[in-house]
Amino acid sequence: MTIPLLETALTRMPALGFGTWPMRGAECRAAVESALGMGYRHVDTAEMYGNEDAVGAALAASGLPREQLYLTTKVWNDKPKGAEIRRAAEASLERLRQPYVDLLLIHWPSPQLDLPDALASLARMREEGLARAVGVANFPLGLLRRAMELGIAPLACLQVEHHVYLDQSRLLAYCREKELLLTSYTPVAKGEVLQDPVIGRIARKHGKTAGQVALAWLLGMEGVAAIPKAASPERQRENMEAATLRLDTEDQAALAALPKDRRMVNPGIAPDWES
Repeated sequence: MTIPLLETALTRMPALGFGTWPMRGAECRAAVESALGMGYRHVDTAEMYGNEDAVGAALAASGLPREQLYLTTKVWNDKPKGAEIRRAAEASLERLRQPYVDLLLIHWPSPQLDLPDALASLARMREEGLARAVGVANFPLGLLRRAMELGIAPLACLQVEHHVYLDQSRLLAYCREKELLLTSYTPVAKGEVLQDPVIGRIARKHGKTAGQVALAWLLGMEGVAAIPKAASPERQRENMEAATLRLDTEDQAALAALPKDRRMVNPGIAPDWES
């Protein structure tokens, strides 16, 4: 099965990726090996996940040519300065056993973040080939706009929580205007979609699962990728098959009518989402 590619001037990302949080160790390695064997080519990890070594082992075991893989990692929010971000990124590359990542993100903003210095570090790492593309995660619209307007680093992607219960249309509109891709994490709302009668009805109509409907809703959007986690081969295959599901106008209207104010990931370090 061919997964669609999202392409901008700055990056070419498979629209469906493989999320690895919160898997670690042997479980993570086995899951990534299984996903790669099935045809996934976009893998998402992070320093904070504590699984970059397992992801790196799986990538090495796959035997796949490096240019066929799209690898994302993220630097944690306790590195507010550019030099710290660079050291963390270099350590990530060591654990991943990779000369570069395809996308390097600042994982969460913090009040201490020196944004110009951080962006300058991202830009340098991109120029030096340690990261093919750079971006940010969990930035609210105001901070994303500021990062873009500084013009220091050519940001390629924003990664945020995004699913059928959370409206991210303001961020998505800005990303499209600026030619940034938007990667959706928690795309099946931590499994909440599986109990939803509206989504269940649409799933039965198409002979699919509720999770596949939720993923198809995201993958049908211009410039949007999704990175569901799935430990079992059965769920990995199910998620991959969502890329072929086309929702009709009636389905879209029913999904659009669902409440869009449910945030599943809102830790104490989170920014003011309305800022």
